[in-house]
Amino acid sequence: MESHAAVSLLVITAAAVLAPLLSELLRRFRIPVVLFELILGIIVGPAVLGWAEVTPLIAGLAELGLCLLFFLAGYELDFSRIRGAPLNRGIVGWCVTLGIGLAVGALLASQGFVISSLLIGLALTTTALGTLLPMLSDRGLLETRFGAFLIAAGAVGEFGPVLAVTLLLGTTQPLGEAALLVLFVAIAVGVAWVAARPQPPRLVEMLRRHLETSSQLPVRILMLLVVGMVALASVLGLDVLLGAFAAGLIARLAIRPEQVAELKPRVEAIGFGFFIPLFFVVSGMKFDLSSLLSSPSNLVRLAVFAALLLLVRGVPALFVYRGVLSAPERTSLMFLQATALPLLVVITQIGVQTQQMRPENATALVGAGMLSVLVFPLVGFAILDRSRRDVPLDDGPVSDERPASGSGTAGA
Repeated sequence: MESHAAVSLLVITAAAVLAPLLSELLRRFRIPVVLFELILGIIVGPAVLGWAEVTPLIAGLAELGLCLLFFLAGYELDFSRIRGAPLNRGIVGWCVTLGIGLAVGALLASQGFVISSLLIGLALTTTALGTLLPMLSDRGLLETRFGAFLIAAGAVGEFGPVLAVTLLLGTTQPLGEAALLVLFVAIAVGVAWVAARPQPPRLVEMLRRHLETSSQLPVRILMLLVVGMVALASVLGLDVLLGAFAAGLIARLAIRPEQVAELKPRVEAIGFGFFIPLFFVVSGMKFDLSSLLSSPSNLVRLAVFAALLLLVRGVPALFVYRGVLSAPERTSLMFLQATALPLLVVITQIGVQTQQMRPENATALVGAGMLSVLVFPLVGFAILDRSRRDVPLDDGPVSDERPASGSGTAGA
């Protein structure tokens, strides 16, 4: 490793350590750690202090962090909790969002504000489930009824745009891309079927024994699955995030409940302990702050895109979830599902590379994503916390029926 790469990695790692300390120092404001990671990345990067640079090695580690973020998002999906009403409403909500997003994109393109209505429309439909999951876990909301609806909405808000990006962006042959996608899905289903078959007792015992040794064999197998699915997606010309997300889904289906409890802390330690914060710090380093501040019009663009994220991705929740969530919960969900960032980074990079997005719009979109990570969860969880003080959240079964008065979702 060259000396400048080593120094840059040292600075980035120090920023990753400092971020949760700052979050703890300001814990009464409940600011997400990811925001501090982004801000510290901007500060230590070329835009401000110039203490660190994005070398090829660091870029590769950051890409791995993004893949692990999507893997853990897929790994966290418990289909037994989100199937039925949460998943159905999540799909309907995203389809409504997609229609509104494409219409808004077409309007902006007709006014010369953007180049590609498709790029902008897809960007406005994303949800940062991987970013929201740690916040849900820290607040004990993963196993609640509200958590099931948010996770389902977030899963569709990540998986839908990834599929659309794979099929529609960066390719001139959508039919050929669709055929490759079908091939990828077939292979993924085959891998999932093999992995989900009953495991021989001797194999289970061997894996459990190696989990307590330095070999950490089950963890290595999971990492092989991640890299294998990412490599498969890359070879087929698909987005690598699709491979990472699929690997998480396969792992969740293959691992038994008692194994999940043992493996989850170890996998999260790899991801959230190093690679994922490195991705967010590097994202901050890549942020073109000087371009954003060079003109008041760029700040206006940032504000417009932040408002559109809330309007396009958030507001439909107020209507789609009527009858299953209370008014405060729908309002909270509106802000939370409008939180976006990782996919915004991916879509803007594709847009700039293909010259289908102006650099100032790309910077403003990523800035709007950063703003959404700061503001929307704070507002959303504040609304939810206030409603919980009045009526506790319902942890019971999820259905499409209107909650009874007095339950955790009363007052719709």
